[in-house]
Amino acid sequence: MTVVFDVQGHVARVTIDRPERMNAVDRATFQRLGEIWDEIEARPDIRCVVLTGAGEKAFCAGADLKDDGGKSGVEYWQDIGAGFSGLSLRKSLKTPVIARVNGLALGGGLEMVLGCDIVIAADSARFALPEAKVGRVPLDGGIVLLQRLIPRNIAVGMMMTGRMVPAPEMARYGMINAVVPMADLDDEVDRWVADILGSAPLSLRAIKAVVRETAAMPVHDAFLRETPELIAALNSQDADEGVAAFREKRAPVWKGR
Repeated sequence: MTVVFDVQGHVARVTIDRPERMNAVDRATFQRLGEIWDEIEARPDIRCVVLTGAGEKAFCAGADLKDDGGKSGVEYWQDIGAGFSGLSLRKSLKTPVIARVNGLALGGGLEMVLGCDIVIAADSARFALPEAKVGRVPLDGGIVLLQRLIPRNIAVGMMMTGRMVPAPEMARYGMINAVVPMADLDDEVDRWVADILGSAPLSLRAIKAVVRETAAMPVHDAFLRETPELIAALNSQDADEGVAAFREKRAPVWKGR
C-alpha cells in the first residue's frame, strides 16, 4: 500500500507511505492518489482532508524518477490535462484540504502543497522546485501557481536554481498558515481541523469555489460570479441553522444541506 487513506469523524487523512523513497510518487502512488480524490469528491460526509507524508524526513520528494513510466516531457505535460489530477491536487476538488508538511516538499511534493487550501509546516520543513536541475520543468502546477502565491521573483528564483527554502521563510512570503516545531505539528493541524469542522460545510465549499474561480478576474466580475456552490450555500438549511444557533447562543448542528 503506497497511500494510507483513513476517514474518521468527517475527516479524511491521506498519507503517502513510501518513507524509504522520501515519499516520492511512483506510478502506483500516482494511480492511488487519483482514486482517493475520486472517492473524496463523491463523499459529502468528508468535510476536511489532511494530506501528509509518512515519517519525519519528507512530506513528498516529488515524482520518483526511477519509475516515471518512460514518458517524454511533452507526453507527461499533455497527460496532466486541465484538472491537475495527478501529483498536485485536482482543481475540481471541493473539500477543504490541509497540507501537514512534516519534512521536505520537493518538486511534485511542493506542487501538492500549492494545491491545498491551508498549509501547516514543521519548522524543519523545506521547499523546492528542483526540476531544472534534472532537465525537467515543474509542470504539475508549480510553474503557474507558485508565482501567484509568493512574490514573482522569489518564485522564479526557486524554479531556476532549485534552491531549498526553509518553512519560516516561506511563511514570510505568505505561502504557509502556521510553522511549529515538529513535536507540535499534529496538535496545530488538529486545531485547524476543528475550526474547519466548526464551520458550515456548504459555506466552505462556496468559499473554496469562488476563491479559485475568481483569482484572475477583475474585482467587479469576481463579485458577481455565481457558482453552484455559492447558491447552494445561500439557499441551504445550514444557513438558517447558523443564524438560529447564534441567536440561541448554542453551537450549530451542520447538516451539509
